[in-house]
Amino acid sequence: MKKRHILSKAYMSVILILMYVPIFMVIVYSFNESRISSVWRGFTFNWYDELWRDKSMWTSLRNSAVLALLSSFAAAVIGTLGASGTMRIRLALKTGMGIRMQRIVEYLGILPIMIPEIILGMVFLAFFSLLGLPLGMLTLVIAHTAFCIPYVYLLVRARLAGLDKTYIEAARVLGAGGTRAFYDITLPLLMPAVISGMLLSFAMSFDDVIISVFVTGVNTNTLPIKIYSQLKTGVTPKTNALCTLLFAVTVALCAASAYFGGMKHGERTVEKG
Repeated sequence: MKKRHILSKAYMSVILILMYVPIFMVIVYSFNESRISSVWRGFTFNWYDELWRDKSMWTSLRNSAVLALLSSFAAAVIGTLGASGTMRIRLALKTGMGIRMQRIVEYLGILPIMIPEIILGMVFLAFFSLLGLPLGMLTLVIAHTAFCIPYVYLLVRARLAGLDKTYIEAARVLGAGGTRAFYDITLPLLMPAVISGMLLSFAMSFDDVIISVFVTGVNTNTLPIKIYSQLKTGVTPKTNALCTLLFAVTVALCAASAYFGGMKHGERTVEKG
């Protein structure tokens, strides 16, 4: 047992080192005076000052945030309705053919996360060209929503599978219609899964490069594409400074979530006591 305990600690230590040492190095070199990120020449805040004055970088960040918000919200709506619909179909269809058809629909729904992104990007580009849609924010939102829907769909479907059906049956017995029962009973119970799917979709959309390269317009630039394009001329510590700020915001949001979650848990404990 002691050997297993030591091995588990060593394993977790290696994983944490591999995860956080690169992030630590990015933060350290954001204060590097040298323009070359890998060469340390002194401590400075100049790159943060340059980042503050770089309007194109902030515009790209704003585009990525807006794109991720719109895509994650649309994916949450479509994925939740899709999971609820397929679950109702499963309950309604009792024949073997009906169940097989329902499974085929489910497989088609999660197919975008199994297809390589470069193929998806080419497919979206051909589709938008066929429709005559100009490449820009609209095509980005449509493409990102399409590959974000499966993340919400899978989480909501898993939540629905473990949902106690007696709540819905009780609401129907008391006179609530199907729509009223969904919005008053089912949807509140599904909200943890919906929010988790939205957060995951937001992260996937905000971080995407490959699909965005195919469907973005000339005048629409996202942050991952801008950073990727800088690789040709060399990434300066200004990019490290932006990554440091984003990391700080992420840590602050996680800390706030844990703090308020702990407060709510404490309030529930006091109420029970």
